[in-house]
Amino acid sequence: MAGLATALGSGAMTNSIHEISGAKTILAIGTNTTQAHPVLALQVKKAARNGANLIVANPKEIDLCRHATIHIQQRPGTDVPLLMGMIRTIIDEGLADQNFIKERCEDFDQFKASLQDFDLDHVSEITTVPKELIVEAARLYATSGPAAILYCMGITQHCHGTDNVWAISNLALITGNLGKPSAGVNPLRGQNNVQGSCDMGALPDVYPGYQKVHLPENQQKFEKAWGAKLSTEPGLTHSEIFDDAYHGKIKSLYLIGENPVLSEANANHAIEAMEKLEFLVVQDIFLTETAAMADVVLPAASFAEKNGTFSNTERRIQRIRQAIAPVGETKPDWQIVCAIAKKMGASGFEFSSPEEIMQEIASVTPSYGGISYDRIESVGIQWPCPNQDHPGTPILHTEKFGTPSGKAKLIPLSFRDAAELPDDDYPLMLTTDRSLFHYHTGSMTRRVDGLEQLDSEELLKINPQDARELGLEDQEMVKISSRRGETTVKTKLTGICPPGLVSMTFHFAESPTNVLTNAALDPVAKIPETKVCAVRVEKIVA
Repeated sequence: MAGLATALGSGAMTNSIHEISGAKTILAIGTNTTQAHPVLALQVKKAARNGANLIVANPKEIDLCRHATIHIQQRPGTDVPLLMGMIRTIIDEGLADQNFIKERCEDFDQFKASLQDFDLDHVSEITTVPKELIVEAARLYATSGPAAILYCMGITQHCHGTDNVWAISNLALITGNLGKPSAGVNPLRGQNNVQGSCDMGALPDVYPGYQKVHLPENQQKFEKAWGAKLSTEPGLTHSEIFDDAYHGKIKSLYLIGENPVLSEANANHAIEAMEKLEFLVVQDIFLTETAAMADVVLPAASFAEKNGTFSNTERRIQRIRQAIAPVGETKPDWQIVCAIAKKMGASGFEFSSPEEIMQEIASVTPSYGGISYDRIESVGIQWPCPNQDHPGTPILHTEKFGTPSGKAKLIPLSFRDAAELPDDDYPLMLTTDRSLFHYHTGSMTRRVDGLEQLDSEELLKINPQDARELGLEDQEMVKISSRRGETTVKTKLTGICPPGLVSMTFHFAESPTNVLTNAALDPVAKIPETKVCAVRVEKIVA
């Protein structure tokens, strides 16, 4: 959000899912698409079958590599030099779209000057990628369009995650791959309503529709609409909340649908922070590991037990309909929140249905202005949809960008390495991944017997060469530790990980991966560096 909103004026997927199959080139970087987004991955496979060039940039040999034209295995945390090296090649070889740059971008000269730091010999040394492969990928992306970029948390979960996103937008901009079908910059959201949550203002610095809280006109608008006194000061990000709770600055916490005991980077820190709270409320559909710590648990209804909308990764607002009655004493989230607000004496929460809430959303959120239940009864609509006559927007930035000038910003970058690198004490690098069969902390999927049979335990993926040097065998229980914590896990010897890199998911409470990960924050987005940390793997001596 922070990166694309600055560069392009909007932090969402620029194109539609179905367009991916029509791309001539796809760069999939920092995304294990077949595991984390298997339905969308079908469009990538379809494009490859139709003859598209597929460039996979991932330190691991993921399933998508079976369909790839080029597989780039950059050292984790070196995406900026990789992408900027590609950009330098494109510009040096005269492959940039100069008309697009001149008409629709700004700050090109300053940006071009910054590329002096990314000569290919230096880039190859940093990334460990042969420079010939970087050149080949750059030429393919620049000359065989339309070209689409797909990325996910392998790009964002770094202490320089915003820089990574800016590097991606730079690459798309200098080749003119924005504002046209089957192209674009496409962040893949991790769950079906992550986009919708952000759209509704579940961020510390914006109201619904990304209207900045620091602007007095937005403050006044929402004060009038909500009958409330509002601050112009941005709130805290997710990670900062736990830091302030740890230091006693936050006394109570209300968690909805979140399981930080397993999901938070440096999870032991988050657990200690929650233990220091005077009052912890958890609202969820199951008694998660975090809910077990709570003073009060509010039982929420699942998606199948309520009406409403989801806004998905392509900005499509879609109806969901109640299939069964809420089980036991559970209630839809909106009813619980409204009931608490009324108990606290707040006004403006007298809703009788999700449809009424959507009417209010449309009245205060320009990008949702034309959304109503009648219009999305059968097929969803992609925002921005400013009025009832508007058909929605499948492709963003076709004529201008959402920046103040209407032009996109090319952003000069420099290389900053990961906050923590391997050393003598912790000689291996750990990265996290996903299983096809489980989601996030497994609070839902691990309750499905069939999925548990398919994937029932955490595995430490480790290269056979590293295993031999450590005297480890396949399927052996080992201790893995970092500067923040330790856990035990079973090994899986595999060439998927190159020597020096090990990988785990974080779906299993029995082997909590995130007690190991590093909470070093990106200075802009404040996202933790979950994707890279230094670890040690040891035999368990009886």
